[in-house]
Amino acid sequence: MSNSDYDKLIQTGRPPNIVRRFPNSKALIVSGKVIDQALVAKGAAMTIAANGRSNIIIRGALQAAQRADAALLIEIARSECNYCPTNFFNIALQVDAICNELGLTIPVAIHADHYGIKSEADLPYAKIEIPTIFEAGITSIAVDASHMPDDKNLLANIELADCIPSWAGLETEVGEIKGNQGLSTVDDATFLIKGMNSRGIFADWIALNNGSSHGLEASGTGIQVELTADIHEHLAPYGVSGAQHGTSGNNSDKLRAITGKTHTTKANVATALQMVAWGVEVNDYGNALLDGNGNFIKVKGEGLTEEVWEQLVTYADKQGWKGGDYKKLNLPFENIILGQQKAIRERMVARVEDFVYNMLTNVFNAAGTGTLGKELLRKAGTYDLGSKGKQLEDPADWTREKIIERAKTLVVDKGPEGDFDD
Repeated sequence: MSNSDYDKLIQTGRPPNIVRRFPNSKALIVSGKVIDQALVAKGAAMTIAANGRSNIIIRGALQAAQRADAALLIEIARSECNYCPTNFFNIALQVDAICNELGLTIPVAIHADHYGIKSEADLPYAKIEIPTIFEAGITSIAVDASHMPDDKNLLANIELADCIPSWAGLETEVGEIKGNQGLSTVDDATFLIKGMNSRGIFADWIALNNGSSHGLEASGTGIQVELTADIHEHLAPYGVSGAQHGTSGNNSDKLRAITGKTHTTKANVATALQMVAWGVEVNDYGNALLDGNGNFIKVKGEGLTEEVWEQLVTYADKQGWKGGDYKKLNLPFENIILGQQKAIRERMVARVEDFVYNMLTNVFNAAGTGTLGKELLRKAGTYDLGSKGKQLEDPADWTREKIIERAKTLVVDKGPEGDFDD
């Protein structure tokens, strides 16, 4: 694409909130719909939704996407805003700054992941906060009311729809991520999507509990590919793609199967990127390896300096943090990490870049989707590509009363109770 064509995309392809936030920017920050539809256009492809827990990770993921010519999402979950330096209000600032600094031109969406609604009491504040995070540069959101019963999950998605710009990427979720317990079914997934469809709400992605786990995947079970494929086939008439959560720790063959056999276009990667950046020893698909005492193994001369790594470990030990709790180190140590010498920061970024590049090109089949996304925007002549779905359901069949009654007939297993915070 010529410089003049790219400059035109900057004028026409960026959503209005991005134009207002970054009027002089050359970064192609786009709606999540652009990313999804670019992957659909290629076929049998998905891209990384890189969890930007730190500036190092954001930088490495963006460089990898540019190198692979891949459309990309950078995301942070609502709960992570409490223990990471990155949050809903500075994530777009970081992405925009890095893209302009490095001259990156791939289309990238800024995704608010797991915007959690744990009960109906959360809805009034959500109606206030969701518009503000779009003002701050969010271009895609996952409304996650999966912690509630199916009828309340659907009703929460309906109630919040007016708070989300129609041009924005939209993800919904059914089934909390509980590993191999409480797996999603065709029944509860189609209930959610059909109910939203009846109100003219067309999700770009649906996330399932399909056997994955957040954090460190140690069960060896992982993602249930056939279950996912079956649910996706039943949802095909509604034009919704899959969002794969808990990708870290699933081997490359499993992830290639998800890419090739399902309609998944978005794969969340969080823990793996954190461990790779720090220089922790991981296997070929990003699962951290442990020594005989159950401790992480730091690769000498990779990632953090040995001195900073020891500071992290000592701090975690004092807090009683092990395993997945290490994610809480991101906030207290960001300034120390960014205060390391340039050569150290660059080797951390390069480690993330190489890991993400390999996933994009050799596992997810995402190479070339950056150009495809730009072409979709060029042909449309607008930032709003519209939805893949169309209204098929009669709203008369999905009144509030009928939703509540329908939910009682669903064949579902929600699994154990407990704290499954995302």
